[in-house]
Amino acid sequence: MTITLARRALSRSPLPLITASEGRMLGIRLPSSRHVRVRAGVYADRAGYAALPAWKRYAVRVHAFLRTHPDAVLCMESAAVALGIPYFNEPKDIHVYDAGRAASRRYGDVVVHTSADPREVGSTAGILTTSPLDTAVDLVRVLPPAQGLAVADAAISAAQRGFTDLATLCERADAQQNTRGRARLRWAWDHADGRAESPGESVSRSIIGWCGFETPELQQRFDYEGYDDRVDFLFPSRAVIGESDGWDKYALGDPKEAAKNLADEKRREDRLRRHGHPFARWDLTDAWRVAPLARALQSAGVPLRHPRRPAMLATIRHRPREKPLRS
Repeated sequence: MTITLARRALSRSPLPLITASEGRMLGIRLPSSRHVRVRAGVYADRAGYAALPAWKRYAVRVHAFLRTHPDAVLCMESAAVALGIPYFNEPKDIHVYDAGRAASRRYGDVVVHTSADPREVGSTAGILTTSPLDTAVDLVRVLPPAQGLAVADAAISAAQRGFTDLATLCERADAQQNTRGRARLRWAWDHADGRAESPGESVSRSIIGWCGFETPELQQRFDYEGYDDRVDFLFPSRAVIGESDGWDKYALGDPKEAAKNLADEKRREDRLRRHGHPFARWDLTDAWRVAPLARALQSAGVPLRHPRRPAMLATIRHRPREKPLRS
């Protein structure tokens, strides 16, 4: 079971979409065994859709909705698709903002939101969305804490093409009348760190703390053997280095580039080990499962400094806004 996330803007559908009327013009009879219905009157290649990771399936659903509602203003996770804000797996619903409504309403898997607090609306590659700032605050209010921290970190991280600073996030949230999720907001603001370079690092940092391990330092640099090596996490009392692996950084889609990057990473790790740094490695799936991440840190000698926080760890299993993961 793999947990997937998106942190790249997708201004186009990951798969070509075809409407029923377009199919008639092209002589394609829809529905057909080769096509899956993504929304009423909108179809995609069945095999291609089934092969997509969860986050890309959601992006296809959002773009299918836009094919029939091009003037809709996306918000929440749906806006995150177009804005490149992190979201995880496949959210259940399409989220739309309509300032003119008296109350929010659900229509099947489409939730139309309104609010006493106005939202700024902008256009990204021709797609109308709530502003990145409003979208980030809205998501931190409702997401589980580790995911909300990934959104907050991304919003203020230069490495993740952040678009604001922590003070501005806090000011926007404080100016709103909405009281929902205030505890989540406070926790995210207290722990947000613009040095985080990926959502995987943000999630890992949450879980490391909830497991009771020593608080790591982020993005520390080492000058060994003429190289400038930067690491995700440094646990200072034992000089342990922790790395949250995201396979996208190795360019696995390009075999030659992947081989070079993996070889460079092996040499880098060997160099750091020669200078007395034990290593712990994990990926995002290991972090969400908790035990593999905890074992990696324990094996490397990272000490426990705080009591374990079972209630916070339980939040990573409670994911009501997402469709169930496929095994």
